[in-house]
Order: sequence, then structure tokens, then C-alpha cells
Amino acid sequence: MKPPRPPVAPRPPARFPADQIVERWTAAQLLAQGPELEQYHFVGGDFGGANFSRLRFTDCRFERCNLASVQLTQTALQNVAFDGCKLLGAPFGACRDMLFAVHFDHCQLRYATFGGRKMPATRFAHCTLDEADFTNADLTGAQFADCTLAGTVFHGTQLAGADFRTATGLALDPEANGLAGARFTLASLPGLLGKYGLVVE
Repeated sequence: MKPPRPPVAPRPPARFPADQIVERWTAAQLLAQGPELEQYHFVGGDFGGANFSRLRFTDCRFERCNLASVQLTQTALQNVAFDGCKLLGAPFGACRDMLFAVHFDHCQLRYATFGGRKMPATRFAHCTLDEADFTNADLTGAQFADCTLAGTVFHGTQLAGADFRTATGLALDPEANGLAGARFTLASLPGLLGKYGLVVE
């Protein structure tokens, strides 16, 4: 019997109509475009605390945007990239399930919540994920490239095939999470064995 194929994430959106590459928009300007936004590239926007509930973003990119404390109740994020964004406390667990796919690069994701979110093969690169919550999330095959994970919560999380080799600050309970095929370095051992009271030298 062949092993299951690893999940593959969609490619981050990279091409946008010229009139949909917009700079320094406010939440009011974005909301004026209606509930469905497709192939928009938002650069330097200030959306802190904005209510994006029930909007649908498809093949969009947020670059150097402030999205701290944004509201995402039933928001659809369908192949959406975040690059250099502030996403402090963003409640991704409240998003709509259908076609949910996100990409994070150089983002501040402290206190963000991903509870119950299915996001296999998601890539986090150069992100600060301190105190983020991935309880009951599906992160099969996810990558945490050069990310900080101090205080990040993993409980009931599916992490089969996930790559933590360049992550720092990782601490999780191997008995409370699915870790088959997950990749770690020897430096990660203290964070995996902490509950046992062992001293790794």
C-alpha cells in the first residue's frame, strides 16, 4: 500500500490587474468595493480593527498592511497571501472553511488564533507566532521556516509531516498532538520533552 501523498498548497497569488494594485487604503475604501474581492494587491493599507466579517477575498495579497485585531467572522480567505503584515490577535479560526488557504511571510502573528482550522501545507516563513493558538488545527505538512514559536499552543493539532527544523522556541506535548513524520532538529528536544522533566545536554 502506497503512503498518502503529502498535501500541496496552492501557489501564492502573484499577478494582479493594474487597477487593483492599491496603496495605503483604509478599511472604508476596501469595504466600498463590495463583499467579494478578487485579485487585489493591497500595499501599505491600515486595516487595524476593521470588520471584514462575511467578505470574500480570492487570490489577494496584503503587503506591509496593518491588520491587527481585524474581525474575520465567516470571512472567506481563498488563496490569500500576507507579506510583512501585522496580524496581532487575528482570529483566523472564525473564517469560513470553504477553500481556506493562506500564506504568511515576515508577518507578526502574536496571539493569532487558528483553532480548528484546516490548513494543510500552509507555509509560515520568517514569522513571529509567539502565543498563537493552533488548538485542534490541521497543519499536516505545514512549514515553519525561521519562525519564533515561544508560547505557541499546539493541542490536538495534526502536525504529521510538519517542518520545524528552523523554528525556535517550540514547546509541545508529543502525546497531545499528531506528529508522524514531523521534522525537528536535536535543538528542539527540550521543547518536546519538557513535560517529562528530563534534562537534555
